[in-house]
Amino acid sequence: MEKMIVKGQQKLSGEVTIGGAKNSTVALIPAAILADTPVKFDSVPDILDVHNLMLILKAMNVDSTYRRGELLVDPTKIKSVPLPGGAIRSLRASYYFMGALLGKFGEAIVGFPGGDNIGPRPIDQHIKGFKALGAHVEEKENTVHITTGPEGLHGARIFFDLVSVGATINVLLAAVKAKGLTIMENVAREPEIVDLATFLNNMGAHIRGAGTNEIRVQGVDSLRSKNVHTIIPDRIEAGTYLSFAAANGNGVLVKNVITEHLDPFLSKLEEMGVRMEIDEDEIYVPGGDVLSPVNIKTAPFPGFATDLQQPITPLLMKARGSSTIIDTLYPERTKHIPEMQRMGAKISSKDGIITVGHSIDLSGTVVEAGEIRAGVSLVGLALMAKGTTVINKADNILRGYDRIVEKFRGLSVDLEVINESESLNH
Repeated sequence: MEKMIVKGQQKLSGEVTIGGAKNSTVALIPAAILADTPVKFDSVPDILDVHNLMLILKAMNVDSTYRRGELLVDPTKIKSVPLPGGAIRSLRASYYFMGALLGKFGEAIVGFPGGDNIGPRPIDQHIKGFKALGAHVEEKENTVHITTGPEGLHGARIFFDLVSVGATINVLLAAVKAKGLTIMENVAREPEIVDLATFLNNMGAHIRGAGTNEIRVQGVDSLRSKNVHTIIPDRIEAGTYLSFAAANGNGVLVKNVITEHLDPFLSKLEEMGVRMEIDEDEIYVPGGDVLSPVNIKTAPFPGFATDLQQPITPLLMKARGSSTIIDTLYPERTKHIPEMQRMGAKISSKDGIITVGHSIDLSGTVVEAGEIRAGVSLVGLALMAKGTTVINKADNILRGYDRIVEKFRGLSVDLEVINESESLNH
C-alpha cells in the first residue's frame, strides 16, 4: 500500500503538460489485440492501470513494452485463454477484453470486473449487445463465459437502454469484425470513444458516427496497424489541475489540452468568476479570484463529467457561499466527503445532493483515498490546509494520474509517496 504525504499551504505555480487520456488508454490496449500486426501507441500515461493491462496481455501470450510514453503491443502470437479473475477484479476497464476477445476468437471467459467502488455499474447493457450480435452468454459465480456458434458474430441493430461508455466500447469492439452491418443507437459520445474509433478505422475498420448518438459498423475480416496512434489528452486530468490552479494557484499554465472536451467544465469555472486565458491547446489560470458559488449537475458527455465532480470540490470551498452538486450518473460517488469533513471542510450529502460550503479553517490529518477521483480531490484540499496530510491507499490515485509527483514538482509543489512495505523493511 502506498501513502501520499502532502504539506499544506503550498501554492501551485508554473506549468504542467497533460498526458494521454486514461479512459482512452484502457480501451485502446484491449482493442490492440484485434490487430493482425504489432501496434504502437504514443502519449500513453504512466499509470498503474496500464501496467496491469500489460500483465493481462502477458497472460494471453501478447508481448508488450512500455517506455517513456510509448507502448508497443504485439498480438501476433496471442492465445485464447480464460482471463485471470484477480487482475480483472483489480482493474475495472479490463472488461473491455470481453468485446475484444469475442471479436477476435468468438469466445471470451472473463472474471467479473472490479475497479473503483463508486456504486453499482452493471454490465447488463454489454451482455444485451453481445447477445444481439449472436453470442451466447453464461454467468457462473464470478465469471462471464461468452461464446458464438460456428457462424460467428453477425451485424445487428442494438438500442441501449441507457447511455453507457463501457457498453458502447465493448459492443463496438465485438462488432468491428462481425459479419455485416451493426447499428448501435443511444450510444455514449465521449471523446475517448471517438479516439478508439479513429484507431480502429486507421487499421481498416469501417466505423461511422462515433461522437454522435448512433454508431454504424460495417464488419471487416482483418485489421492491420500502419502508423503510431497518439492518444488524446486526458480531459479529466486537465480539469483536475485547472480546478486546483483556480483554487490555490499563483499563475499556472496547463498544456496539451483539447479545450472543446472541457466546455461544460470551463463554463462552470467562468460562472464562478475564474479568470482564464484559453489558447488553442493550453489554458493559463492567474489565480487569486473572488469566487461565486455554483450548482453542478453531472451528465453524460457533452455534459459536466462525473469524473470532475470530486476534483472541483476544493475550488467550490473557496466560493463565498454554498454550492451544490448532483451526480446523476453515480449518486454514491461520495467517498471523499467524510475524509474532507475530518479536515474541517464544510461538505455534506443528503438525498443525492452534495452541498459544499465556504471552508477556511482546514487542517491536515490522516485520510484515505477511497477511489481515484476522491483521492485526488483530497490532494487539492491538503494543499490548501494547514499542516501535513497523510493520504492512505494512495495507489488509487496513482492508478489514474500520470506521474503525479513529478507533475506537481513542476508546479512548485512537494508531494511524497511512500510505499508501506518499503518503510516497514527499513
